[in-house]
Amino acid sequence: MSGHTTTYDAATGEILHHYSTRDEPGERLLVRCRNRRASVCPSCSRLHAGDTYHLVRAGLTGGKGVPATVQEHPQLFLTLTAPSFGPVHHATADGQRCRPRRNTAPCQHGRLHACTSVHEPTDPLIGQPLCPGCYDYTAHILWHAHAGELWSRFTRNVRRYLAGRAGITRSRFHEHARLSFAKVAEYQRRGAIHLHAVARIDGPTGPADQPPTWATADLLTAAVQAATQRVLVRTPHSAAIGELGLRWGTQLDVHPIGTGRGTTGPDDEAVAAYIAKYVTKDTGTTGAGGTDHRITGLAEIDHIHANAHARTLMRTCWRLGGLAEYKHLRLRAWTHTLGYRGHILTKSRAYSTTYEALRADRAEYERHTPQTLDSSAALTEAHWRYIGSGHTSGAALVVAGIAEDHERSRRLYREAGQGDVCSTAQDWGAEP
Repeated sequence: MSGHTTTYDAATGEILHHYSTRDEPGERLLVRCRNRRASVCPSCSRLHAGDTYHLVRAGLTGGKGVPATVQEHPQLFLTLTAPSFGPVHHATADGQRCRPRRNTAPCQHGRLHACTSVHEPTDPLIGQPLCPGCYDYTAHILWHAHAGELWSRFTRNVRRYLAGRAGITRSRFHEHARLSFAKVAEYQRRGAIHLHAVARIDGPTGPADQPPTWATADLLTAAVQAATQRVLVRTPHSAAIGELGLRWGTQLDVHPIGTGRGTTGPDDEAVAAYIAKYVTKDTGTTGAGGTDHRITGLAEIDHIHANAHARTLMRTCWRLGGLAEYKHLRLRAWTHTLGYRGHILTKSRAYSTTYEALRADRAEYERHTPQTLDSSAALTEAHWRYIGSGHTSGAALVVAGIAEDHERSRRLYREAGQGDVCSTAQDWGAEP
């Protein structure tokens, strides 16, 4: 950025503060891009992951305006998955074969839905369909497009189940308890998302209010399991596709969060670090999760650095976006994310603090002293213009050296035996 800011006393016209980029090297001010993707900006993505860690951890143990008594509330760590759209290759361990089948007849495309190979985690075949012709690419894309609605109905069904077991009506559930959550979406190797979430029961006013006595981790677990099976979303009818019924996958992981609650589940720091790790991943990390930039035409997909499965998903998304009945889904605008339109991380309003509050606290900390100017008695004139993104060639070398020094320091810190919970959790710390 280039420009200046001048603050005047509203009554006398005296200049109280003046800043200009003329005094900066190169006569420009460097500001953060705030991109969360590690593939775009490692520095900003790390800062964003740190904010996510503290946002999630505050909802588990307190802090950042959340009382420490929230640790006593029923809390779960759960993972919801997409259903199967067709058999795919998967990583194997202990010498187990991928998909051994006996007496398997070829499909209509002449392929066997069997694989006797032992796949290493780095094998590029992992996530690829055994038969692309049998894989339901249409259902995959439409499931992504309705993932937000699936989650919304899931949370409504959880509340309905809790209300029914407590003997109260669904419409009065908010008078007795509140369901709070934070969730992050992750792309699997097959290009389908699954959701990692923290779910918590509070009192009716939020985390500062104790939940009712009937609210337990076991009851919340039963509610999650029942809601996952009940949710059904029907797609708009299409003459070309028909009507699809979309559900959650059968794979569901639910664990009570362990620290301070007498359970054997994952502890607070591990859960927070786990969720924060995925929030900075770009969509192309797995090789089947799309790309980080919007796609403007069907021909552009052929030149994207992705595997054949991901490119087929993007072509399917683009073609479905041309159907009038799916216009409201804006599939072409979200072709680069394989039709998934949700944010990577979302949370309920009362779960914990916000990104905005964390950034404001950091900005005040960096100023070292609270703001002392009376905004009602001061006028500010600012003139700024955007110059460009990225560093100059010389500055890029300096930045690369600083980044290497920071990474070396973090490695030495870990090697010195300063804990073994999670490197990201160590680096971010419990109290920034």
